[in-house]
Amino acid sequence: MQKVLMVYSTVDGQTKAICKRLQTHLEAQADVDLVSLEQVAQLELEAYQQIVVGASIRYGKFRPELFTFIEQNKAQLNNKKSSFFSVNVVARKPNKNTPQTNPYMKLFLQQSSWKPDSLAVFAGKIDYQKYTWFDRTMIRFIMWMTKGPTDVSGCYEFTDWNKVEQFAQTLMLNR
Repeated sequence: MQKVLMVYSTVDGQTKAICKRLQTHLEAQADVDLVSLEQVAQLELEAYQQIVVGASIRYGKFRPELFTFIEQNKAQLNNKKSSFFSVNVVARKPNKNTPQTNPYMKLFLQQSSWKPDSLAVFAGKIDYQKYTWFDRTMIRFIMWMTKGPTDVSGCYEFTDWNKVEQFAQTLMLNR
C-alpha cells in the first residue's frame, strides 16, 4: 500500500480538520500519516510516495516554518507526487477561491521554490469565541473591511466540504 504524508500548519484547527477529512478519503487506498508542521522534522520523507501540505493564513501570512520546511525538503517535495492547499477566509468569496484567483496562493507560488503537482484553496472558519481579545478585535476589523461577519458571538464556517472531497479524489488520482 502506498504511503502518503499529510502535513498541516494551522492556527485555530480548521486546516487540521480539512486534513482529517482528506485522510478519511485516502485511507481506503493508502496508508496516510497526518502530522503537524512542528512534528514533521522527526520523519523520514523518503518513506512516502506522496506528500500533501495544508497551511492556513493568519493576518495575511503563512507561518514562516512552512517556508523553512519547504527549503529543507525541496528535493523530496519536487521529486515526489506532492500537493499544497491553502486555507484562508478570503476564499469565502467566489472570485478568490481557486489557486488561480486566490491572492495568498499566488503569493505562495511566487515565494516558494516548491512546485506542487496539484493545488487547492479552501475557505476557512471564523470562531470569534475561541480568539483572544486581540485576535477577535483584529479579525472583526478585517471582516468589517471586507464585508464579512462581524458579530463576535458567532462562529462562521466557510469551508466547502464538497470541494474538499473533490480535492481528495484528485489526490487519489495523482498517486
